Amino acid sequence: MKYISTRGQAPSLSFEDVVLTGLASDGGLYLPETMPTFSKEDIASMAGMSYQDLAFKVMAPFIDGEVPDADLKDIIDKSYSTFRHAAIAPLVQTDHNEFILELFQGPTLAFKDFALQFLGNLFDYILAKRDQKVVVMGATSGDTGSAAIEGCCNCDNLDIFILHPHNRVSDVQRRQMTSVLTDNVHNIALEGNFDDCQNMVKASFADQSFLPDGRQLVAVNSINWARIMAQIVYYFYAATAVGAPHREVAFSVPTGNFGDIFAGYLAKQMGLPIDQLVVATNSNDILHRCLSNNDHSKQELNHTLSPSMDIMVSSNFERMLFDLCGRDGDLIRHMMEDFKSGSMTLSQDVIDKAAELFTSYRVDDDTMLDVISDVFDKTEYLLDPHTAIGVEAARKTRRRQDIPMICMATAHPAKFPEAVKKAGQSEDPALPHHMKDLFEREERFTVQKNDINTIHSFMAANIRT
Repeated sequence: MKYISTRGQAPSLSFEDVVLTGLASDGGLYLPETMPTFSKEDIASMAGMSYQDLAFKVMAPFIDGEVPDADLKDIIDKSYSTFRHAAIAPLVQTDHNEFILELFQGPTLAFKDFALQFLGNLFDYILAKRDQKVVVMGATSGDTGSAAIEGCCNCDNLDIFILHPHNRVSDVQRRQMTSVLTDNVHNIALEGNFDDCQNMVKASFADQSFLPDGRQLVAVNSINWARIMAQIVYYFYAATAVGAPHREVAFSVPTGNFGDIFAGYLAKQMGLPIDQLVVATNSNDILHRCLSNNDHSKQELNHTLSPSMDIMVSSNFERMLFDLCGRDGDLIRHMMEDFKSGSMTLSQDVIDKAAELFTSYRVDDDTMLDVISDVFDKTEYLLDPHTAIGVEAARKTRRRQDIPMICMATAHPAKFPEAVKKAGQSEDPALPHHMKDLFEREERFTVQKNDINTIHSFMAANIRT
């Protein structure tokens, strides 16, 4: 299995090399040269599998033997042993043919754990095999950072630097990152927004001259292919639980950087009978505007009660456009250059292709709070703000009532007490037992100005020799 860049000018890479590369040398993102597919019989055989066994079946074709099967199974078992629920990704029914897929049962209470627990263990395996040390650099709008730190804090062969927008993540999200005090973990609170953090990371990958000799940057953001690969698994797991491949399914996904929903798009390409994917956005609605009105223009970023979706530049959207544009790297490169200036326009053919599978919807803070309140009143099930946006978008754009609609619960409500209380709950939602003392733990982070030379100097000074 080889991996190619969306911009067509970087060399193709093996699986292990693509895991340690992240962003391609031409600025693009890596994708498999060809997609593995499963027959209906293959998918039917997945029903009833444990999450770990299903993860091996779905991911093994992408790895193509580079990691021996026994080692891959060990990595998978270790990665999901930290989850609090035996089902790993349990389904809860909230209405007729409407389900919540709980993706917050991992150690940091967010869907990012599915990919980043796996990625941290995969890093450890590959780096130990190669006797190599690397520097992990990532940007977070809230959840990626804590999940990446949790996945990498015990890795001997890496130092990890996570940038988050200063005062623009919830207190729980921040403390989950900044209370991990191991020597290889460094939290940077950047004086800017998430897009500033993400741009800093991309620029650093393009010019790594600030690193010590023999070190390279490795990505934990969803620009890293292994993260997308790991997220494909729970689409198969949930779909087979409600009757696939013998019935079609639909998914609604709270969407910021487009990685989670892109994994659903790939599951569809692999044979999963997905009838509809709902792109659910908050008021930072560039993806909704693009898909509904071909308006992919940058606007001022709003600070909302669903901060993990406060994103205007959705990196993984490039991967889908590459696929919908006939895998034309030159075209994608020119489109991305246009977008740098503020906007880009998609061809009608691409818009039409996207509309076959995707619908989209924008949900503002007031509506989101009403959804949290309404669902709790009717079911006593408490949604976090991002999941509530997904539920509302699903209900407003649903094409068919006769097939299951699965709404991705991307985070535990305890991570967003401000929104939950504004929705009418009298008390903050309780943190799980393993996090009860979170607000008593010591924090460690550094506030830095939005200047790439300052960040590079800080990183160079803190990389262990």
